[in-house]
Amino acid sequence: MPNNGSFSAPTPLSVTDLTGRVLAMATTGVYRQSVFEALGPVATRRQIRDAIAQAKQLGLRTVPTLRDPELGTYYQVDAASYEAFQSAAKTLRTDQGPTDLAAQVVHTHQAMRAMLTTVAGSTVGLGLLGGWCLLDGQMQAGRVLWLGSLVAGVLWTVQRAIARRVLS
Repeated sequence: MPNNGSFSAPTPLSVTDLTGRVLAMATTGVYRQSVFEALGPVATRRQIRDAIAQAKQLGLRTVPTLRDPELGTYYQVDAASYEAFQSAAKTLRTDQGPTDLAAQVVHTHQAMRAMLTTVAGSTVGLGLLGGWCLLDGQMQAGRVLWLGSLVAGVLWTVQRAIARRVLS
């Protein structure tokens, strides 16, 4: 297509691309308002907010002591989390391409949280059901259910400890 002097609007970026830009800006530290000003021409405020939320799962951290009333929250990248993400992006071989890696990480975090919620709910459910059986006079069933609740609780504790290291 020949250039006839007309201005063409820049192509909009995906939330994943915006997330990468937010993380790149925050490696040296950046205020929230500056992120909106820098990315405003290529994305909506909603897309930028979504990118910031996604970046928080990939190592973006707020620095409360540097909050400014006019510029807003100050962001920096947690170096260890960001480096882990970068090394995963370089070493993982995906057929979808590197831009989908951030989405995969977000989906993995959501799955881990769902897993923890399920095990916690099972722990409580087994404990309540075991207590009801004991009150109903079914001692053997109540004890077995409480034992199951105890095992599920230990499993939840171990999973939560692992998830904290991964998700933080």
